[in-house]
Parts: sequence; structure tokens; C-alpha cells
Amino acid sequence: MSFKRSTRLELFSWMLYDFANTSFTVMIVTFVYSVYFRDIVAKGLENKADFLWGLNGSISMVVVALLSPVLGAIADHAQAKKKFLIFFALLCIVFGGMLFFVREGMILEGMIFFIIANIGFEGGNVFYNAFLPEITTQEKFGRISGYGWALGYLGAIVTIIICKPFLSGGFEESNLPNVRFTFLLSAVFYLVFSLPIFFFLRERRRKAIVDRNDPYIVMGFRRLRDTFRHVKQFKELAKYLLSYFIYTDGVTTVIYFSTIYAKNTLHMDISELILFYIIVQTTGIVGAIFFGWLADKLLPKKTIEITLLIWCVVVIGAYFVEDKSVFFVIGMLAGIAMGSSQSASRSMMGLLTPRDKEAEFFGFYGISGKFSAAMGPLVFGIISAWTGSQRIAILAVISFFITGLILLQRVDEEGGILAARNFDINRQ
Repeated sequence: MSFKRSTRLELFSWMLYDFANTSFTVMIVTFVYSVYFRDIVAKGLENKADFLWGLNGSISMVVVALLSPVLGAIADHAQAKKKFLIFFALLCIVFGGMLFFVREGMILEGMIFFIIANIGFEGGNVFYNAFLPEITTQEKFGRISGYGWALGYLGAIVTIIICKPFLSGGFEESNLPNVRFTFLLSAVFYLVFSLPIFFFLRERRRKAIVDRNDPYIVMGFRRLRDTFRHVKQFKELAKYLLSYFIYTDGVTTVIYFSTIYAKNTLHMDISELILFYIIVQTTGIVGAIFFGWLADKLLPKKTIEITLLIWCVVVIGAYFVEDKSVFFVIGMLAGIAMGSSQSASRSMMGLLTPRDKEAEFFGFYGISGKFSAAMGPLVFGIISAWTGSQRIAILAVISFFITGLILLQRVDEEGGILAARNFDINRQ
């Protein structure tokens, strides 16, 4: 089946969504609200606050994991990927902005608002990622995915610069209204730069012939059942998803706890945290672009292997580090590893996915990542609360990267790509 190629405006609009939604990642998940929740909202709970913060991520990820395949199946059937993308993005924007109203002691409200917002963020990414095979060719998956991640890290830097004046007073009680105001700024940033994808990106897949008497939810579960029947045809994809399930657990855990670790274990102040995060995002841009290009040259598997080795170095370094300047160097490596592993993972998934099943199969990609992401932060929180040491908790993360690397060796990448292409040919 053929369709018109995407225009430059559509391609840029797609990549700009990474620029937009990273404002939520940086201000809410990683940089500001994570610390605000632990040290202000859950004040006095010590390491138990780490457990609660990990629980926030785990609950939201489980919900998204359960919804992803069904929503993906419905979206493919009804040609509604864009509608779902808009719905989940607005869900994240609204409830992310509502975190402005969360104050000290409002643990339940702070958890509920964050969980719903994170469901919106992660749910939207399922459908955003599923557009990748529509907007470019297989030969450019790595580069386009890398450019998208690079724009995302640039968006994080821009967001930090905009919010910096409000954060200069730190987490002192007198400055907390300014800290909360950055949650509103993040929501507005997300909305404004999402508008191009809302208005300009088109869906190109032919609408499936369906029984109009069946509700979409019934069609979704029926499509999901069919997908399970097709899994045996894509053994390499299944192997890869198992590996991804493990190693992305480590990536998500680092994202959730990096700033908390820097503040509470290394005792960085707000100015040092801002500098640290800008360094991480800048090297993330370099990693996403370079390794995105490398993924097209070497294929994504080798690229992911390299990034997992870098992650192992990062975790070991974080465990032993005592000096803040050394931690900045570790942050640079983490940024490179973060941008490259996420970009290469998305492009590999695109290569192993047959056409016309993008949203459905990327829903499984979402399941693998989200169920895994539900486990990692919770494990970190439990270990931190149990041992009273964030160092021991961060060292435990290396097990995810090593196990994921071992499982990745079992994936026949070229065989998986061929299986996806043969499936496309047989359907034509």
C-alpha cells in the first residue's frame, strides 16, 4: 500500500512534539516536582518519601501498560492515533498544571495529580511513537528518531532557562509559590509547542473495514487477540521486547531519581542542580543525534549495546562518587547514554514492526516499557527505604542494564526486519 510522503512541515511538527512534552519530563518527573514532592509535600518522611515517589511512577506506568495495547488496536482500527495523541497530551497538560495547587502535606492530592498527568504523558507517547513509520522511510528511522530526541533535550534546556528565575530562591518556604508556578509554565510550554502536531500532522493509513455495530473497545480487544496469534511470526520482535523490558527499567529509574540523588546524597544546591541538568540535556542532544546516525549505519542493535555499556559505567560511577565535579562528568555520560538508548530503541522497534500495525505493536512496545518502568522506580524506593542508602539503591540499577544486554544478544536483528517485511508483502 502506498501513500503520500510527509511534508517537511509535518515532519518538523512531529519532531517538535518531543520539544514540547519534554517540559513535563524535566520540570515534573525529573528535576523540580520530584524534589518538591520528596522534600516538601512528603516532608519528614525521610526515605519513605523515596518509596512514595517510586510508587507514583509505578501506578501510572501500570495503568498505561494495561491501556496501551487496547488503545493501540482501537487507534489502528479506527484510524484515530492522532485523536488519542491529542487526548492524552491534554490530560497531561491539565493535571500537570494542577500540581501548582499541591502544598506541604497534600500527599494524596500530589500523588493523584501526578499519576493522572503521567498517564497522559506516557499514553500520548504510545501514539506519538507509532507515527514514526508513517512520516519517514526505514533507512531514516534512526536519524529522524534521533532528531526528535535531540529536540526534546533542547526543549528541556529551554524550559529550564525560562523557569530558572523562579527557581533561584531554591526550596525555601518563601520561594515555594515560585517553584509551584514553574509547574504552570511547564504545562503552557507543552501546550503551545504541541499545537503544530495537533493541526498539521495527518494520518495516512487506510481505514479498516469494521462492523459498525461493534463498539471500539470490542474491536480493540478483538484486534489484541489477533495480535497475540501473530506473535509467533515475530519471534525476534518478542525477544527484543523482553530485552527492552529489562534495560529500559534502569533508564526510567535513573530519570526518576537522578535529581533526588544529586540533592540528597551529594547535597547539591539549586544552582548546581540547574547546571547539572543543563549538562545532562546538552550531552543528550549529542548522544541522540550521533547515535541516531550510527543506528542507521550499524543498525540499532549494536548502538543499543554500546549505550548499555555506557549506562553500566554511569551507575558504577554514581555509586562511588563523592566529589560534585566528578558527578558532573558522570552526568555527561548519562546524557549521552539516555539520548542514544531511547532513540535507538525507538528506531529498532520501527524496523521490527510491520506496516499497518504501528499503533498496535507500539502498544506492546509501550507495555514492555511501562510495566518495566513500573518496577524500577519502586525497586529503588524499596531498597532506599529499607537500607537508608540511595547509593545502594542506585547500584542495584546496574542489574537491569546487564540483564538487558545479555538478552539483547539473543535477538537476530536482520531476521526480525525480514520477518516484518515479508508480513507486509503477504498482506499486499
